[in-house]
Amino acid sequence: MNKTLDIITIGRSCVDLYGAQIGGRLEDMRSFEKYVGGSPTNIACGAARLGLRSAVITAVGDEHMGRFVTEELDRFGVDTSMVKVDPERITALAILGIRDQDRFPLLFFRENCADMGLTEDDIDPAQIARARAVVATGTHLSLPSTEAAVVKALRLARAGGARCALDIDYRPNLWGLGGHNAGEERFIASQNVTRRLQAHLGLFDLIVGTEEEFHIAGGSTDTIAALRAVRALSDATLVCKRGPMGAAAFVGPIPDTLDDGQAGPRFAIEVFNVLGAGDGFMAGLLKGWMENAPWTKSLEYANACGALAVSRHGCSTAYPTKKELDHFLKVGVTTPALRFDQQLEQLHWATTRTTLDGDIRIFAFDHRAQLEELEEATPDKIARFKGLCLDAALAVSKGEDGYGILCDNRLGQHTLRRATGTGLWVARPVEWPGSRPLICEPEIGPDFGGLADWPMGQVCKVLCFYHPDDPEDLRNQQENSVLRLFHASRRNRLEFLLEVIPSKAGPVSDDTTARIIRRFYDLGIYPDWWKLEPMQSDAAWASACAAIVDNDPMCRGIVVLGLGKDMPDLVKSFEAAARYDIVRGFAVGRSIMIEVAADWMAGRVGNSDAVAIMTNRFKMLCDSWNAARRLASTPSARPGGADTQPK
Repeated sequence: MNKTLDIITIGRSCVDLYGAQIGGRLEDMRSFEKYVGGSPTNIACGAARLGLRSAVITAVGDEHMGRFVTEELDRFGVDTSMVKVDPERITALAILGIRDQDRFPLLFFRENCADMGLTEDDIDPAQIARARAVVATGTHLSLPSTEAAVVKALRLARAGGARCALDIDYRPNLWGLGGHNAGEERFIASQNVTRRLQAHLGLFDLIVGTEEEFHIAGGSTDTIAALRAVRALSDATLVCKRGPMGAAAFVGPIPDTLDDGQAGPRFAIEVFNVLGAGDGFMAGLLKGWMENAPWTKSLEYANACGALAVSRHGCSTAYPTKKELDHFLKVGVTTPALRFDQQLEQLHWATTRTTLDGDIRIFAFDHRAQLEELEEATPDKIARFKGLCLDAALAVSKGEDGYGILCDNRLGQHTLRRATGTGLWVARPVEWPGSRPLICEPEIGPDFGGLADWPMGQVCKVLCFYHPDDPEDLRNQQENSVLRLFHASRRNRLEFLLEVIPSKAGPVSDDTTARIIRRFYDLGIYPDWWKLEPMQSDAAWASACAAIVDNDPMCRGIVVLGLGKDMPDLVKSFEAAARYDIVRGFAVGRSIMIEVAADWMAGRVGNSDAVAIMTNRFKMLCDSWNAARRLASTPSARPGGADTQPK
């Protein structure tokens, strides 16, 4: 049978709530970051990021956190067809913290949790037959019902010619040892646990654990003796994780010292967070194992993935992508605190963003000052009109990808919230309208802390009226504001859109926009999106696009703004921009809605007519962009021929 999956993991899944404050007790935490977690779920996520086709057999509740887990798995690229939704049980939860390099408080909420409700009936032979390997973790051997499910999956895998791996993943608390306060404990001796593990060691081709985990599997606190006890029950390759000493692989008889095992390169880095690092290590090891790489190479992958994981906050989100891993193995450690390696972190961010293919067509109605200036406009009327704008955007998008809106919170709060979950790409402005030097809306706060209130998925958009020949004081003030906003966006895991309009601040030539772009990159600002005013000359577009590609080839791209131009001028600007692949679409507002807004505020048109007119205009622009892109697809339409086209 064709193997459509590389690995299936089986066992725990949960929501991890990580204390956002570092260096304190869980009792002292004020806020938490939310991630998907659970050892086998983490492993599946890490493996998917490295290019393995992964799936997970687990269960979640039929509630908000269960949907979060499955949606996150989808974003990671993990197959969720084997994730059971349990209507009776609730999704598991773990609360974690980073106290110091040695203490990582951990509290499990797993009473009657969904993943512990797995049974043999949840194991589908046809699904197991899809995989080249099945990976189990120790916790699900702790109950007879989940143990039966795991053993069934392993036996089916072996019968179908697949390989089987075990991550011992010993958490005494999850075996009923030590009580709720013992979540941080890594080892409590138990003959019962040893007996339950040893009953199944012969099913595996690969067994992975820390020294303490091999102690429980082998029934001895002497590591060599424990490994030999495991070897007596299994021919599997044994991989013993040794913390800063790396790891050792044992294919045959166990030697007298761990140093005599096969090893891979180690990485001298600062340990920031060990929680989940072993799952990242396992993902890297599985990459090598599934490639049939030598153990030294597999351990290099594993050690590198573990090093990156211990350097970051969170578990699953900390794991590297293949591009990131390749870069790290090539460049090595440039600073022991890897989370402060700007190049590495930019690569991590750019390669872990949610995929957004194709062009984007954006109805921008984040205007505030322009609407407030209209006759008979009031805050309440503006708020209701923005709702009509959203209706028009939804009428055009019809639930399809590739459409978005720009909407503010001050006058469009209800609309902004209503847009959540509609499938639209959503960006939100932070600048005070027309400000130069740049200042932000009051809700953002002088420290930009207001961004912490934003839901995930909204894009932070800032408009800066900036010219490279501005007076030095003005230029410095604006650059510092944009730099702080960029870092605040990243800290809050929000994408960043930088809009620059030099024509309102000074004369513009073919290289003006390119100079601005290069300047912001020199400052260490890497926008996910650029929003640029229309440029009529090919030279201006070529230089602007080259400035982005030279500095950030993984940038999301450019959207073209409208500046209130009429339709013929917009179509002309689309034809010039669409010849460049890095231009992803447009973000136009006033050309669609400002006349309609004036008539609606004055009572000259009603709701349905206003929506119909804006729907028609937005659709016309979308059709014009699509036509411009089709025209640009012919090599003769590209400036200088296809070979000079930025990619």
